[in-house]
Amino acid sequence: MSALDTIDTAMLRILQHYGRISNAELADRVGLSPSACSRRLDILEKSGVISGYHAHLSQKALDYTMIAIVHISLSGQFAKTLAEFEAAVKLCPNVLVCYLMSGEYDYILRVAAKDLADYERIHRDWLSALPHVVKINSSFALREIIDRPNVGV
Repeated sequence: MSALDTIDTAMLRILQHYGRISNAELADRVGLSPSACSRRLDILEKSGVISGYHAHLSQKALDYTMIAIVHISLSGQFAKTLAEFEAAVKLCPNVLVCYLMSGEYDYILRVAAKDLADYERIHRDWLSALPHVVKINSSFALREIIDRPNVGV
């Protein structure tokens, strides 16, 4: 996709804050006809600028009151080793985020748990069972300061 123009940027800003806005309202706010707005949205979606729409759920309201930051080291960084680990970690429902890292650890995960006993279960049944894991280091978040779903546009 070519560079975003001011209308695209305005649309993205609005959608970041009001994801459920109607096409008619979005069009009105950015000064387009509904059909032109819809065409632009389609282009932004197909080009990957908009990767999806979702509801931001409250983990606390769902009784997931503990967040663990988990550093994982693997036995090696061969393509097959990484692929097998990544396929397996995607199956763990409590893993919210997984990053392949440079530096001391191979992966960093953000894991949601209901409490310490739940994290112990996740560690035992999921994390320790992931292929090629040789070291797991867990830290627990004391308080969330900021959780931005998106970067600024």
